[in-house]
Amino acid sequence: MTATPQNESPVSFKEALKFWFWLGCVSFGGPAGQIALMHDELVVRRKWLSEKRYLHALNYCMLLPGPEAQQLATYTGWLMHGTRGGIAAGAFFVLPSLLLLIVLSWAYTAWGNHPWGQALLWGLKPAVTALVLHAAHRMAKRSLSARWLWVLAALSLLGMLWGLPFPLIILGAAAVGFYKSRQQPAMPVSAGPMTPPEGVTSTNPLETEAWLNDHSAQPAHTRYSPSRLWRALAGGIGLWVLSLGGLALLLGLGHTLTQMGGFFTQAALLTFGGAYAVLPYVTQAAVAQYGWLTAAQMMDGLALGETTPGPLIMVVAFVGFLGGHSQALRCWAGWWPPAW
Repeated sequence: MTATPQNESPVSFKEALKFWFWLGCVSFGGPAGQIALMHDELVVRRKWLSEKRYLHALNYCMLLPGPEAQQLATYTGWLMHGTRGGIAAGAFFVLPSLLLLIVLSWAYTAWGNHPWGQALLWGLKPAVTALVLHAAHRMAKRSLSARWLWVLAALSLLGMLWGLPFPLIILGAAAVGFYKSRQQPAMPVSAGPMTPPEGVTSTNPLETEAWLNDHSAQPAHTRYSPSRLWRALAGGIGLWVLSLGGLALLLGLGHTLTQMGGFFTQAALLTFGGAYAVLPYVTQAAVAQYGWLTAAQMMDGLALGETTPGPLIMVVAFVGFLGGHSQALRCWAGWWPPAW
């Protein structure tokens, strides 16, 4: 009897749901740890994706704004089961951390000033500071490969210290990068295999062992369709307009929750480089511009965020909860920001 090829045995949607929920509960360690965990599960252990296809998807997601680990899960879920698979994978990847952070935010407002609560946070803050510094150093070694990049990074830091708007810094850095790319000859494109990012160990499994690989038949839902593209855009933009517009109509443009909706929409479009790159922008706006919380409270939120699974950027749930704590709809402040 001839064995059935692996790529002809699709994983059931129910089995995928269980996996994505489990992944959301155990994905500690920040982006590097989450990407490595997904590689081990999707490529090595379960063989749902091939090595090459996984790295291709990861490189694609790292070019987009937002948390790359969640986007990778969403993209993989979409490849496997279409729109419902992408929504389920993206939602379950952040749902456990969202619920935990809302509970921890409530506990922080209730017992944050208690002596034992303060002692716990004092112990977490140095560890979180070390994690942030280590992540910044690791990112610098990987991305700052030329002297002018170091100069640009230093100027960006000085601009933030001087209070320049973060979007202006991003646009300025992008303009400098575009100018330098036009002045220097294009780098030769390597024809060799893609190099796995830090935290991912290449295993080079055989293409035929994976369910989804570069030689698999292209599913119908992955083929380009202008009508499907416009429907998706209309649905996404429509939901955003209804939610933010509803807040503006019900509460007014000057209400804290309306301001949060507008700010986190803006942040969603500028979160290139992962959580550690956008956290200074969120801190600058939430602390200095809007006054939703203090710098000490922001550090407490980072400490709590590091203790929960899921993307670190989910700390915006803590920011939203404290910012809306004085409002009648305080819980919604914790739910709104992560919706992007």
